[in-house]
Amino acid sequence: MEPIEIGIAVSAFLLVIVVLGMRVAFAAGIAGLVGLFWIFWAKFGYEPDRFGRAMTIAVKTAGQVPHSKVASQSLSLIPTFILIGYLAYYAGLTKALFEAAKRWVGWLPGGLAVSTVFATAGFAAVSGASVATSAVFARIAIPEMLKLNYDKRFAAGVVAAGGTLASLIPPSAILVIYAIIVEQDVGKLLLAGFIPGAFSALVYGGLIVSMALVWPKFGPPVRGFTWRQRLAALPPAFPIFFVVFIIVFFIYNPFGGDPWGTPTEGGALGAAVVFVMALINGLKWGQLKEALIETAKLTAMIFTIIWGVLIYVRFLGFADLPRAFSDWISGLDQAPMLTLVMILLAYAVLGMFMDAIGMLLLTLPVVYPAVMALNGGELVSAADSTFGMSGPMCAIWFGILVVKMAEFCLITPPIGLNCFVVAGVRPEVSVQDVFRGVAPFFVADALTIAGLVAFPQIVLWLPSLA
Repeated sequence: MEPIEIGIAVSAFLLVIVVLGMRVAFAAGIAGLVGLFWIFWAKFGYEPDRFGRAMTIAVKTAGQVPHSKVASQSLSLIPTFILIGYLAYYAGLTKALFEAAKRWVGWLPGGLAVSTVFATAGFAAVSGASVATSAVFARIAIPEMLKLNYDKRFAAGVVAAGGTLASLIPPSAILVIYAIIVEQDVGKLLLAGFIPGAFSALVYGGLIVSMALVWPKFGPPVRGFTWRQRLAALPPAFPIFFVVFIIVFFIYNPFGGDPWGTPTEGGALGAAVVFVMALINGLKWGQLKEALIETAKLTAMIFTIIWGVLIYVRFLGFADLPRAFSDWISGLDQAPMLTLVMILLAYAVLGMFMDAIGMLLLTLPVVYPAVMALNGGELVSAADSTFGMSGPMCAIWFGILVVKMAEFCLITPPIGLNCFVVAGVRPEVSVQDVFRGVAPFFVADALTIAGLVAFPQIVLWLPSLA
């Protein structure tokens, strides 16, 4: 068999074992190792006495990947961003943010649900993990909504969907992973996520208000707060925005010139500032220990997926599958925008069976070169490109689109991780209830993605200033 045929066969094998339930990290690692062995043994003509040598080369090739790739300094962003989120929770900043949102927008139809979405968006700005955001607000927001007789499925759906905003709003672990895979500027990608993240939150809020107007039982408003009480709720919530300001100011110098530091240093500085705030608010040793343990667990999970998938990616390189797929996509006799839409729809289907990070890591090495080819190449200018943007800007735009699709995958059955997290934190709500509750947000996500495709400047305006 030719290397490309081996690549297709092993990729099909990978999809099968993932659908059957094997974890993406292990499935990708095994598939990559099998594929490398197959390619090397095929080069030896399948001679029996070369079986051991082919296996040795495959194991050595696979063994070099995890350290050589994961030792990248850029990946140190991930644990610092996750730590910021957990420390902010134990410092009490999350409750303060939710209380401020409740007092300011709770008067709207479905106001407490809208407050939850806006508070998750604010918390997402200091936490790079959707899972952590969902877990935190399942503890804080759902009991408040149930007290006002919100439909429990709707309340759980709001928290699960709101938690996905952490995938897009910086600091985002998935955006960092995307930047590393496609070798693009991490700082510009993080900047690009702000406006689309805020746009997503507004679309969610609009959906909730519309539903509450049609079916008032879904979300009664919260009234009775005076202007004095609203203003009093703002100072306790300011620290979160202060941390966001510090990180953005540090990695993107608004006065022009070179940034004051790298995104990694900005993340470390943000974690240090939140730690000091937590100490001032009376952080206990047990809480610090819990924050560090949870950060380590989530980081280990993400890095394990990266290790396994990078072995598979190395195999794809030997099989030359990315180039072949890119040539096939660019040779299709249809509008490039239609091809892009089909790719995004394929992500929606894949997300039903794979976790978000694993899905992006597995597909981007093949899909990203194809999208760049559709645009005219990575070095093409805006004037000569298919989508009307330069190669680097197209990479940023496509990155935001696929990360938004990854958000979508966090709430789609049967794998939707955020839904399982919410159900795990709130035993009175079943997983089935959460999946029913998030169903309306599929419409909101579809509208958001359509807006980002139709109006790329929503994504590109901030990074174009950097």
